[in-house]
Amino acid sequence: MTETLEPMADEVNQLELAQQLLAQAKEQGIELMGPNGLLGQLTKNVLETALDAEMTEHLGYEKNDPAGRGSGNSRNGTRSKTVLTEIGPVEIDVPRDTESSFEPKIVRKRQRRLTGIDEIVLSLSAKGLTTGEISAHFQDIYGASVSKDTISRITDTFTEPRCRRTPSPGSPTRCSRR
Repeated sequence: MTETLEPMADEVNQLELAQQLLAQAKEQGIELMGPNGLLGQLTKNVLETALDAEMTEHLGYEKNDPAGRGSGNSRNGTRSKTVLTEIGPVEIDVPRDTESSFEPKIVRKRQRRLTGIDEIVLSLSAKGLTTGEISAHFQDIYGASVSKDTISRITDTFTEPRCRRTPSPGSPTRCSRR
């Protein structure tokens, strides 16, 4: 899902919507950030809506559409999954199908971190923070437990040299950083 969205509303409507959401959250005592915060709930709703749309595209019919009866593959409930986002951990419900052939794109199978988390880890590492300090940062700022091993795996993925042979036989091996 790399396409960009067409503007859905002009800036005034977006501003009004944001003001309404904030007013409603304040009225209900909901914080902006945090585990049950407004941003986490919005992220959850957007991700689940996108996953449901992917499932509809995969199956070829809308949820509860009679056209899906007897089609051979159908929705089969959901499974809970917690993903780490830039605003903290968010628990989402990922739809399943009876043939287990659904391969979501927005949050892939076995994916635990959304885009952006790796960049935060790399940025903090580049600033000289240790894996323990980065782990503590995620706990303090995002309320998310990220192990030192996970942080090491992220930094190693981007910092280990990749070696490859040059095209001509007998030539030396070259290593380069990503």
